[in-house]
Amino acid sequence: MHDVSPPPTSADPRARGAGQGGDVPRVGDAERFAASRNRAAAAFVRYADALAEGAVDCPLPGAGRTVARFEALSAVAREDLCAARLVEGHLDAVAILAELAGEPVRPGQYWGVWAAEPPGSGLTATRVGGGWFLNGLKRYCSGAHSCTHALVTARAEDGPRLFAVRTGLPDGPPGAADDGHRPHTGCRPVPGTWEAVGMAGSDSPDVRFTDVPATAVGGVDAYLRRPGFHHGGVGVAACWYGGAQAVARVLFDRAGRSGDPFTDAHLGAVDLRLHAAETVLRRAAADIDADPLDESGTAGLRALRVRSLVAEACAGVLDHVGRATGAGPLCHDERHARATADLAVYLRQHHAERDLAALGAHVARGAGEGR
Repeated sequence: MHDVSPPPTSADPRARGAGQGGDVPRVGDAERFAASRNRAAAAFVRYADALAEGAVDCPLPGAGRTVARFEALSAVAREDLCAARLVEGHLDAVAILAELAGEPVRPGQYWGVWAAEPPGSGLTATRVGGGWFLNGLKRYCSGAHSCTHALVTARAEDGPRLFAVRTGLPDGPPGAADDGHRPHTGCRPVPGTWEAVGMAGSDSPDVRFTDVPATAVGGVDAYLRRPGFHHGGVGVAACWYGGAQAVARVLFDRAGRSGDPFTDAHLGAVDLRLHAAETVLRRAAADIDADPLDESGTAGLRALRVRSLVAEACAGVLDHVGRATGAGPLCHDERHARATADLAVYLRQHHAERDLAALGAHVARGAGEGR
């Protein structure tokens, strides 16, 4: 949907192999990459359209039904973790705009949240008259070829801010008034900057911004300071949980057909981890609904704990399923192979020991970063 860039060819960097030793172009790889991207984008658009029409329901975090929100994210992830990454971004944008009094998302709009801040170059925001313009390079822009709008973080003269931008893609359903080429815009994905195997369909390349008009959403540091920042971090963990359920399917199927005690043991270990992940997500949902504005000041600590617990549980699922089932499903079951690769990459959004260090500092001294 809205994937109006030309399909990759053998001359396109996406169609090449590893680039070592004069590898020959492999069009099949490019076709698989495009298929994964298009499949996830189509599922994303269907969900966003159904949400706009009221055909599906995904409550805002803290509105009293947060568990239903997490269940919705997990359900999308069980089917396609890349689609869940795009859906989660759109739903997060809806929640952020509501929390910071931004313009609401309209039907026919498909939003991303492009807020990664890795070391190196980023976006700068310049005020010109009564408006803002963004310039620079933004990394990890999921849905770069399917999002019509995005919330992006950029550094302004007075500090870090959040901005709403149009990406240049047309609003509306697929095929709406385009000639097969991306419209001229100052917001352009950089070819060759998303060569992922796992999470390939999340379509998360770098995006170059050149004098892109932007609307400020909230004030300085509002994106990070709002309680919903931490609530949204737990929503990502709900996607990981759904991805782990998808990976575990082959083990449940195998155990159901055999009485092998070793398979049963691995299944027992997987069941414990899935149960633990579901339990902490449900507890987190109840706590968020009980204190949506984080008057207790515990949202950051909760997000660190939940994300770390769910990430550890999902890593355990990957390990036990792989040891129980061997190479067979990874080599002959495309759906399982894709789910496994996707989950392994998506879990790296958890910052491992850095997040554990933040958690330890928070517990020991009441300090540390939230998400």
